[in-house]
Amino acid sequence: MWIKNGTILSPGSKEQYRGDIRILDGRIAEIVRDKADRNGGPGARDAEETVDASGCIVAPGLVDVHVHFRDPGQTWKEDLHTGALAAAAGGFTTVVCMANTRPPVDCEDVLRDLVERAKDEKIRVRFAAAVTKGLKGRELTDFAALAKAEACGFTDDGIPLLDEKLVEQAMRSARELGLPLSFHEEHPAYIEKAGANRTAPAIAENILVERDCGLALRTGAAVNIQHISSARSVELVRAAKARGAHIHAEATPHHFSLTEKAVETYGTYAKMNPPLRTEDDRQAIIEGLRDGTIDLIATDHAPHSTEEKRTEDFFAAPSGIIGLETSLALGVTNLVRPGYLTLMQLLERMTTGPAKLYRLNALAQQESSAKPLYAPTQQEGSAEPLFYGTIAPGCAADLVIFDPDESFIAGNYCSKSENSPFTGMELYGRIHFTVCGGELAYDFSSKERIL
Repeated sequence: MWIKNGTILSPGSKEQYRGDIRILDGRIAEIVRDKADRNGGPGARDAEETVDASGCIVAPGLVDVHVHFRDPGQTWKEDLHTGALAAAAGGFTTVVCMANTRPPVDCEDVLRDLVERAKDEKIRVRFAAAVTKGLKGRELTDFAALAKAEACGFTDDGIPLLDEKLVEQAMRSARELGLPLSFHEEHPAYIEKAGANRTAPAIAENILVERDCGLALRTGAAVNIQHISSARSVELVRAAKARGAHIHAEATPHHFSLTEKAVETYGTYAKMNPPLRTEDDRQAIIEGLRDGTIDLIATDHAPHSTEEKRTEDFFAAPSGIIGLETSLALGVTNLVRPGYLTLMQLLERMTTGPAKLYRLNALAQQESSAKPLYAPTQQEGSAEPLFYGTIAPGCAADLVIFDPDESFIAGNYCSKSENSPFTGMELYGRIHFTVCGGELAYDFSSKERIL
């Protein structure tokens, strides 16, 4: 396959140029930058499949390390296949599913079943395992056994961990394995009702963020603050990083795009945990993304049925929205076009940032065969080979091709669910193709979902 006439953006190597990409056996075989060569070349090239990327950006496949595919247990909302469809439609070639399924991913049998079934999908679906057995916050799972069964990290996402000594123990265990912990930071003692800023104030998040920043500094563990929502939490993460903590933070598109006022317009479709907050909080999140305090953008893709969401009782509705199919476009529309981030910075937060947190380069290296999926060179100052977030010969052919200047109306989702406040909005950043492992996973131009 050839991908021709595109503008290539490679956040891992911080390069931008015009060129053609040749893909063989699932990897990038060569990149031709010279226009004269692109228009010619051996006849064998002419016989290969060609994707025309004229007017588009060709970027590394996006990585989302915080999704809920509801599989097992609630597959009427989403399952591995429809979740992978939604991911591919959003330009994602790698996702990490959270552990709060039914049953939870707290043992090897559940994890191995998911890992095996995920092999049938055309994108890379990975899994985090639970921190505690049954998500009950009382006893740690067998981290070593779960890591051996291909867990790429640990989280009780959706349920905050309140036992400080247990959290410290979890951090030390995860550090020994070289895997990250991701935490949902909302202390229930400060929450009257979940899902709204007035009843679930920022102090509920701030107090746990401060605790876990301190414990991350104490233990040296890699810790991720999930879906950060308050200005104070951003300050705490910034200070912890300055002191040398291996702390990370993720921002969702809804938290950098909307404020608590959205609840007045969208009702339960703007209900999530942690809730949307003030404009000051939103601006602090954007500044955190700009200066690198917030390392990554993650969707917290949380599908729910229409019947569940369309209840008149706001607090009776489940929290969460879908996000995979609007994430890149919301970044382009609300971060890049207003001038908060460059397109390169946005792509860094959606590729290299999340991959670094979950050590996806190192995990892929462990799993690679005699023919590694890496570029022959390394990023300066990096101990890991270039792979995720980089376009170079030798890298896996995981790519998204999109037009940042083309608008579309959000909707017509590949997900089973439609619970999004962004439906019907005009957004910029139309995705034309998603390529994973050298194969088309999504092709908008022919209206096909190939998965």
